[in-house]
Amino acid sequence: MLKKESRNTARKRRHLRVRKKTFGTSVKPRLCVYKSQRHVYAQIVNDEDGHTLAAASTLDPTIKESVTGVNIESAKLVGDLIAKKALEKGIKAVTFDRSGYIYHGRIKALADAAREAGLDF
Repeated sequence: MLKKESRNTARKRRHLRVRKKTFGTSVKPRLCVYKSQRHVYAQIVNDEDGHTLAAASTLDPTIKESVTGVNIESAKLVGDLIAKKALEKGIKAVTFDRSGYIYHGRIKALADAAREAGLDF
């Protein structure tokens, strides 16, 4: 009898499958998103050097006061903040890595906010 795969195990499997094709370079780094039950995290990574170029989350002191839990509004704040940090460092184009999550809800809100703030992907 086959055992049913957990939701997080399936997400990790999808993430590995997508990561085989997605690679961040110095010209076009990877915007990686992670969501937990309490927070949303985003970071821009150069996979060639193995360096994180910019990072933002709901724990960031600049937006922590305006975050009211993990919802679409907080994901929009994180998307806006990561785009501002990227543009300050001269990063205009990124490859979006949704980490196996469905492109819906908080993930979509973060991506749309980053696009509106000036990131191109």
